[in-house]
Parts: sequence; structure tokens; C-alpha cells
Amino acid sequence: MRNDSAENQNALTVTPMGVLYSLPFFILLCCAAAYYKAAEIENTSGILWSAMSAGIFVITWFVFRWGIPGDLLGQAALLAGITLYRGIRDYKKST
Repeated sequence: MRNDSAENQNALTVTPMGVLYSLPFFILLCCAAAYYKAAEIENTSGILWSAMSAGIFVITWFVFRWGIPGDLLGQAALLAGITLYRGIRDYKKST
């Protein structure tokens, strides 16, 4: 029986900075920056939105181990959740 998580961990620690030089970490930073800028456009807390993005990404990356497609799916789900929440909130405010 193979221990895939141990092999995956060894593959990530080949570089001196470990996971910081991986493609998923780069994507995490890009997504967090995109959510930060989107929050600035919406005049809300950029720190909160980028923290939610990073949190969802870390959960899908390390906890669920879904890989890059799963990480991006988590970001899409976050976008859908934020959009739905803001739409419902604005609708209730207008009525």
C-alpha cells in the first residue's frame, strides 16, 4: 500500500521553500489578489474577501486534496456565494 500523501509531501519539500514554490500557491496568491481588488471595486473589506479566498483555497488544497481543478472550483463557489449573498441583500434593501 502506497502512502501518496508522504510522496506528495516529499515532492513539495524538494525546494528550500517547499510549498511556496508550487503552482497551487501561485494560484492562491492570484485568487486572493483578485478578490482583494474586486472588494475594493465593491467598496467592501478587501482583507475579508482575500482571507475568505485564501481560506477556501487552503481547505480545498490541503484538507480535501482536490488538486488545482478543485481549488478553482472552490473559488468559483466562493464567487457564487458572494454574488448570491449580495444579490439577496440588495433585493431586501430595495423592498
